[in-house]
Amino acid sequence: MAVTFDLFGTLVDVEYPTDPAEVVARELESRDVAVPDDWHVAYGERHVDAPTGAEVPLPAHAAAALRSRGVDAPDNVVRHAVVAAFDPEVTRREGALEAVRTAADRGPVGICSNCAVPELVPRTLIRAGLRGEFDAVTASVGCGWRKPHAKAFEAVAEALGVAPSALVHVGDDPATDGGIVDVGGRFLDVTEIPLGEIGGELEAEP
Repeated sequence: MAVTFDLFGTLVDVEYPTDPAEVVARELESRDVAVPDDWHVAYGERHVDAPTGAEVPLPAHAAAALRSRGVDAPDNVVRHAVVAAFDPEVTRREGALEAVRTAADRGPVGICSNCAVPELVPRTLIRAGLRGEFDAVTASVGCGWRKPHAKAFEAVAEALGVAPSALVHVGDDPATDGGIVDVGGRFLDVTEIPLGEIGGELEAEP
């Protein structure tokens, strides 16, 4: 058995920007990028044709939104702007570290997180005091697929050296995290099972 954890809303709480398009615009402008007047409209449009379930990295989306309005900015500039825009305050949830370490007593542990922003997952783990606690960290921006797509769970299972069906996935969203069931694994919902009780649920695993 291996245990994977969702990150945001499961192990940590973060303060997300209330207007992400505006925050990204400010970061772009601070880097001398000419943000179009209808940026909020452009930001809300789909610009990258990707398969269902695939992750479109937010820098790629932002760069494509700029190009759709005739603005060509270097990819590294757009990436740095997006990374800077999503730099949240992070709070580790009560019982998170203990749950991870309890899971580690039973086998390999990993992160399987939907996140379109590069660098955000490792930075969040550092700020939450969780760096070094996992055998594998898989984010959708890195593996290319978002939960509940099977390929997201297959990616973290491969990184942990187990079959997807061997995974117990701990998360807070049945619509995304619950996708583990479709590949034969087990879902533990932290909205119903507190992190402090995860150890007992794992002990009950046959």
